[in-house]
Amino acid sequence: MTEAVEETEAVEELERHISELRAAVRAAVMARDTQRVGSLRRELRQAEQDWEDALAAAEKVRADEGADSAEARRAGPRAGASPSLLPLREQVHEALSLLTVPAAPRLIAVVHEAFFAGTFPTIRLTSMKRDEERSFRTAPFARPYYVCAALTADLLAPARGLLTISTWPMERRVIGSLSPRVDFLTGAIRVAEAIERLPAPVPAARRLLWRFAASIPGAAESAASMDPHDVTLAALAELTVHQAADQATRHAAARRARDQLDDAQQLFGTRIQLAAQARQSGRER
Repeated sequence: MTEAVEETEAVEELERHISELRAAVRAAVMARDTQRVGSLRRELRQAEQDWEDALAAAEKVRADEGADSAEARRAGPRAGASPSLLPLREQVHEALSLLTVPAAPRLIAVVHEAFFAGTFPTIRLTSMKRDEERSFRTAPFARPYYVCAALTADLLAPARGLLTISTWPMERRVIGSLSPRVDFLTGAIRVAEAIERLPAPVPAARRLLWRFAASIPGAAESAASMDPHDVTLAALAELTVHQAADQATRHAAARRARDQLDDAQQLFGTRIQLAAQARQSGRER
């Protein structure tokens, strides 16, 4: 077992332990067992400090391997990207943090493969999202972030197939009628900017950018002649057309979400609204 895997497993084990301790503290408080509450809280504080130390150690290992990863990216086309040693949720976090907008599992996987030299089967994201919601409902805010659902601006229900990060503002996590195009353009800009920061060309990253550029007027004539700066300018030009109206919709929906939904619903949507959506879809069929 490699050092990176060991550090990652230590972080995950501590996260599970912290969740269990938080649940135990809550039970002790409800039972008015003050002596046990004090003992559990001391143990929880120690576990949280251990988690910080373990995460720092994992980040150090990741940094030490950074040079090797950069070399792998500079090597050009690969026969197949190898699985990352990071937990799946951290891989998703890396890709979404680069895009800065809600994204579908397939795009998340392609971004991670292009920029972080690792891949994963997208089918695993379904169970991962359920695990994230279960973890939050068991011990709210126990983790630094959660991978959660984008919410529809009209129903505040989970948007089908779109993932976000819990630490993003609510305005970025809701989806209106113009949001898919706005987010597509924003994603194109972020990918272009990321390519310009690379020390050497990465074919997989350029292929990804071309998938964006081909659908943006004036971005590029061909994949071979494509320039990331030109893609950014073309995306920004179209973005100015849609952005104001999209922001107005998102701000209004975000206010409703904060007023009407509890913490868990703001991250994962409401089951009642999701059921209503399903019934409406059934009637339309």
